[in-house]
Order: sequence, then C-alpha cells, then structure tokens
Amino acid sequence: MVSGTRPMELPPATLAIDAGCALGESIVWCDRFHALWWTDIEARRIWRHHPASGERHGWDTPGRVGSLALCESGALLLGMEDALWRAVIDPDAAGIAPDYERLCDVPLDGPGLRINDGRVDRDGNFVFGTLNGDPARARTGRFFQYSTRHGLRPLDIEPVAIANGICFMPDGTGMYYCDSLQRRIMHARYDAGTARVSSPRVFAVIDAPGEPDGAIVDADGHVWSAQWGATRVVRHAPSGEVERILPVPTPQPTCMTFAGAERGTLFITSAKTGLDDETLQALPGAGGVFTTAVQGVRGLVEARVAGA
Repeated sequence: MVSGTRPMELPPATLAIDAGCALGESIVWCDRFHALWWTDIEARRIWRHHPASGERHGWDTPGRVGSLALCESGALLLGMEDALWRAVIDPDAAGIAPDYERLCDVPLDGPGLRINDGRVDRDGNFVFGTLNGDPARARTGRFFQYSTRHGLRPLDIEPVAIANGICFMPDGTGMYYCDSLQRRIMHARYDAGTARVSSPRVFAVIDAPGEPDGAIVDADGHVWSAQWGATRVVRHAPSGEVERILPVPTPQPTCMTFAGAERGTLFITSAKTGLDDETLQALPGAGGVFTTAVQGVRGLVEARVAGA
C-alpha cells in the first residue's frame, strides 16, 4: 500500500534468547504462567521460557510442529505434520516428557504438505493452514477451523503454497491471512460459529525481498507482520498502510507475540535455516528470540482453545 506519511522507524529489537532455532515459529505468551511458548519446526522441538527468571526448557515432539496454541485446560494444541495433537506438560516437572494425544487427522491434498501457521480465533477455535514443501510449491495448501464442538471444518479460501499470517480483528469478525509466496496479506469477513469466510480482499502488498510470515493484531486493531527475508517486522494500520517499522537484526524473523503484565513487550522468533556460513558468522543470533518494548502499544490477551 502507498502512503503519503513516512512510517515511523523504531529502535532495533535486541536478542533476548539465543535459542539457535533452525526454524523458530508460532510464539505465544501464556499469561497464567508468565511464559513464552514457541516451536522449532525443523528440530521437532517445542520451547518454554520464563523471561523473569531466564529459565528455559525444551521438549522433543513426534513430528514437525508448524504451530501451537494455548488451551483452556492448560495443555497445548499442536499442529503437527498431518494432525492436531494435544500435549499435556507438567509445569512443575520440566524433565518429564509430555503426554501426547492425537486429536484429529487433517486431510492433505498430495505429498509434501504439512500443517503450518495457526492461531486461536476470538471464540476459542483453532484456525490453521497447510503448506506445500515440494520445491515446485504448487498451490495445494488449505485452511481449516478446529473446535472441540464441531471438529475439523474447511474454510472457503483459495488454495495457497504457504498458509501464513493468520490473525483476527479484535472483535473477531475479520480474519487476516496470506500465501507467503504471493507477497500480499488478505483480509476477509469471518464468522467463527459457522466457519464461514467471505468477501476476501487484498489488505497489503509487500515489497521484495520480504515475504509475509507470522502476524498478530494489537489492541488498536493494527496488524504486526514479520517479513521473512527483510530483517524487519512492520505494523500495518487498519487501512493496510505501513505505520511503523521495527528492524530485527536477523534476516528471517518469523512470528511475534506481546508479552508481560501489560502486554507491551514484543518477542519475535526467527530462523537460521537456509542461511550461508558467512551470514551465520556475521549474525550469530539468527534463530534466536528478539525483543523490544513498544511505547504506546498493547497486545491482546492470547485466546485459548475452548474445551481442550
């Protein structure tokens, strides 16, 4: 989108957790235990970190977790490979392996597909999409809604190569999403009760080399989008215009969440997969979690999967 106002450039984010993730993603803030959760997709591992104490623990998973979500029960919902799983982790026994339960198989239209980005809507349903990992990147990925009440329901969204950037307006009536390779963020009307998506339109177009990755919506209804390949996170106004730019000192930021008691601190995951040795030596924090305090902006409380 073209704007007559120059975007505000924020001070660069700094490295908070030297996690060294191959493909860090899907970071969320748990307000109950004051902890961050995220996944390292390619390492088949999920992580928990308490910023106040610096305590961090990781757990191996049976497959690649493309996205995760908090559940009302305190468990985690994992979008893993070709199914949704429930993971129960004892908060006081970090050394004990999680109890994994396969909840729901997800139909995949051909080889090379797996579950990718996902987020809980304002009504407690998990909305997620799939990606095609085949080098040809055919647009065979789809979007779904899962709930304990209705199970798995497909969303009427055109097929994509890499489903990403799923997030919701504060009142829950609008959904943002993208196909990363199309370099545009879409907006559509969204009815959580009927799993109906309608009136899709282009919300924002991203300039090369950036590709839209994970996204969240803040309390003011602005969209924060990680731009893979562009070393930055941007904040889009409701019009789609870029209103703020947050430099991130790593080439591949992937996702973000607002954390803390006031939800005014941004944490951003990143990836080091695909980076050459020279880049990794110059930017040793690649794959880490970065952070910054954002003045005058607050995040929304992370929604939880109802009944799970």
